[in-house]
Amino acid sequence: MTSKEGAAIIEAILFTMGDSVEISALAKAMDVNAKEVKESIEYLKTKYESEDSGIGIIELENAVQLCTKKEMYEYLVKIAKTPRKAVLTDSLMETLSIVAYKQPITRLEVEKIRGVNSDHAVNRLVEFGLIQELGRLDAPGRPLLFGTTEEFLRSFGVKSLEELPTVGAVQVEEFKAEAEQEVNVKLDI
Repeated sequence: MTSKEGAAIIEAILFTMGDSVEISALAKAMDVNAKEVKESIEYLKTKYESEDSGIGIIELENAVQLCTKKEMYEYLVKIAKTPRKAVLTDSLMETLSIVAYKQPITRLEVEKIRGVNSDHAVNRLVEFGLIQELGRLDAPGRPLLFGTTEEFLRSFGVKSLEELPTVGAVQVEEFKAEAEQEVNVKLDI
């Protein structure tokens, strides 16, 4: 099977499914190996980039999805209802950051880091589909473990968690200084 033939099959599967499809599932459906699937995906990516196309392919961990290009958004909203965008407050962003960098993590661990009750923030992030329950911790009470979702990756434009920015030692010291300054201002020291 050529990359071109494989690309047509992948394109049809992704269009029909509408959601992300794992590369291993594509390989199984096409009766080829993952390397051949990846070659066909690269062919499709090149095709969509070189043509005046309104669609593209995004990679999410070990899956791919057909999507509209960002440049087409203004035309889409003219014909469809404007999608409900999740408004992420500072507390939601803070909670989401903690989950993204520390996952799998329990609600209690999030609260220890934030220093405040995080029930509402965690529930809203689950509602928005940005985090999900991953299972239970093998500890007394068996608390739920949370982690990010594919929707999180899509929303923040990253293929995997490895692409998240890292925090350097200098930034950590700056954050500590800012936090101390905020505490001192609140305490009027």
